[in-house]
Amino acid sequence: QVQLVESGGGLVQAGGSLRLSCAASGRTFSTYAMGWFRQVPGKEREFIAAVSWSGDNIYYADSVKGRFTISSDNAKNTVYLQMNSLKPEDTAVYYCAATASGYVLSEYHYWGQGTQVTVSS
Repeated sequence: QVQLVESGGGLVQAGGSLRLSCAASGRTFSTYAMGWFRQVPGKEREFIAAVSWSGDNIYYADSVKGRFTISSDNAKNTVYLQMNSLKPEDTAVYYCAATASGYVLSEYHYWGQGTQVTVSS
């Protein structure tokens, strides 16, 4: 079992920055990588970024590439998402998730509760 808890969301003006954190606990040794996703009500969950615990594999969605940075701290079992140059279209509930294998959505078997990010114009 793996438990994930996101934090760091909030209200920010366009062009501002936020850093999200995802603290993992439980059987984290069984996971291979962590990913960040976001979702707007009525729309499908969108992949944002992912990083393997080793740091050898990092992926970003085109919509956030160059603005967001994903990183991990193995000692703290924590993954971060640094979000810069935020846009109103970044407004969503952000979720972290853990995968034991690959990076396809169905491979993420553990999810956090989500944290709201709101970007004002």
